[in-house]
Amino acid sequence: MEPNWLNAQEACAWQTFVHAHYRLEFHLARRLQESGLSGADYEVLAVLSDHDGDRMPSHQLRNALGWEKSRLSHQVRRMQTDGLIRREPNPSDARSTMICLLPAGRAAIENAAPGHVEEVRSNFVDLFTPAELDRLTALNQRILHHLAKIDDSPADDVPS
Repeated sequence: MEPNWLNAQEACAWQTFVHAHYRLEFHLARRLQESGLSGADYEVLAVLSDHDGDRMPSHQLRNALGWEKSRLSHQVRRMQTDGLIRREPNPSDARSTMICLLPAGRAAIENAAPGHVEEVRSNFVDLFTPAELDRLTALNQRILHHLAKIDDSPADDVPS
């Protein structure tokens, strides 16, 4: 069976999407490094700092980030060594651990967030009208909902 190759319009849309995403992620990660955090550090700290009590079960953090268990484990181990977070037993589930934001982690996210938000704003948000942002959100949600169905991911992993 012959593959259903992308036509020129489809290939251009796909390649532009992939390239723009890659370049934006690279740019944001480079700017975050100026504050001493990697992109992955920032993601973990942002989720924890937005959660009540600055702590959450590791499986819940993994789901919020959309990461594999091994990736989270490696990242948490590194951040724990850096004094940004710690692991502690989960009082409600002996099979899992809690990931807890430490004061140094709180300070790091509070230091990095203003510059990161400004970079996101100037290199993404400000490039679109409100209507274009709504359309972009709807298009990306369509992709996420489709992938959630075929990957058997929980629907609550898809931002609304």
